[in-house]
Amino acid sequence: MNWIKVASAQELQNDEAKTVNVAGHGVALFRIDDEFFATDSMCTHATALLADGYVEDGCVECPLHQGRFDIRTGKAMCAPVTVDLRTHAVKQDGDDIYVMSPDQP
Repeated sequence: MNWIKVASAQELQNDEAKTVNVAGHGVALFRIDDEFFATDSMCTHATALLADGYVEDGCVECPLHQGRFDIRTGKAMCAPVTVDLRTHAVKQDGDDIYVMSPDQP
């Protein structure tokens, strides 16, 4: 596994998200309280990009059916989502944001 540069810190404001490509995997990158977090990009309930969801209080709400996930842990917080998200290690080096490449399936 490798660290992959995915963004610069200035690309995201607090409570914003974007989908990034990490070694061929879609990953949702979030900025919360000036910290960066990453999860799988797709909701575990239905085909929806979580970076298109509503980010508030450390959670993201799926734009399709309003299920919520804790961005820091990936925990499914309310129906209809029941399966947690996979999270990914993130590090910041100056303005550069890196995500650890996910394991290959």
